[in-house]
Amino acid sequence: MADNKSGRDKQAQDAERRQQEREVATELERGDEIEPPVDAAELADFEASLEALTFPVTGTEVVAAIGDHRIESAEGSYKIEELVPESDEETFDSPAAVRVQVQRPTVAAAMKRVVEASKTLPNTEFSWSQRKAYETTFQELEAIDADDDDEGIRAISDWIVERIRDKERLPSSRAVRREAAKFCRANGYQVRNDEWLGI
Repeated sequence: MADNKSGRDKQAQDAERRQQEREVATELERGDEIEPPVDAAELADFEASLEALTFPVTGTEVVAAIGDHRIESAEGSYKIEELVPESDEETFDSPAAVRVQVQRPTVAAAMKRVVEASKTLPNTEFSWSQRKAYETTFQELEAIDADDDDEGIRAISDWIVERIRDKERLPSSRAVRREAAKFCRANGYQVRNDEWLGI
């Protein structure tokens, strides 16, 4: 591969795609941790409904094809259109990638809001690593306040969307973690320095 800008861009995109594939595999292995209140049989039925799609697909294509399909979880019923960002920039390489997106509904709904809000920003790329950091923050909030109707997830997703609207840029993943830690401490949750939110 030539050592020029397009060659370096291709290498970076290939590295990001490989990282995404590793993340999907890891999430599938850890599928029974923290939230997944979505039953495995429910997810299997959902994956069967994805067979009509030709992968890779965009979030827009997933929503157009099966947006009204419902997934039942321990916390309620969700339509796919509530969990998958309706965006051409959001791509899924396989049914397993879509499954990872929807198996944690509260995190998926928060990420959908953030991704769709980020589409309003001109010349802004929402990188996979930044997206993964946001998602990890939401997962940590889910684990911390699992009994509090996901108040932390809502509060932080609201904060991110407000920053996008007010500052016209994505807040750094460190700023999101810091805000989540502030929320936790203000609401009586302990956050140790060696934890993800321990900034």
